[in-house]
Amino acid sequence: MARKRKARAKRPRPSVTAQLQQAIEASGLTRYEICKLTDIEQSAMSRFMAGERGLTTASLDRLGELLDLEIIMHRPAQASAANRTLKGE
Repeated sequence: MARKRKARAKRPRPSVTAQLQQAIEASGLTRYEICKLTDIEQSAMSRFMAGERGLTTASLDRLGELLDLEIIMHRPAQASAANRTLKGE
């Protein structure tokens, strides 16, 4: 008799904002240094880190370059199968 596998509860991934905030904190640079190196206003950085506001895409690009960040997309198995079906594979 085959055993059914228990579905693992997936941990929700942190938001992109939360991941950026973590990367900034873990960078070893002060927020002041990051602001100077990326030309982001300190007040904008402060509001971003407090979760009050977002940053412009240009600011995000400069942050990503400074901190050597990349976005990696994790596709659920369902999405991968659906994409293959749409492509006629």
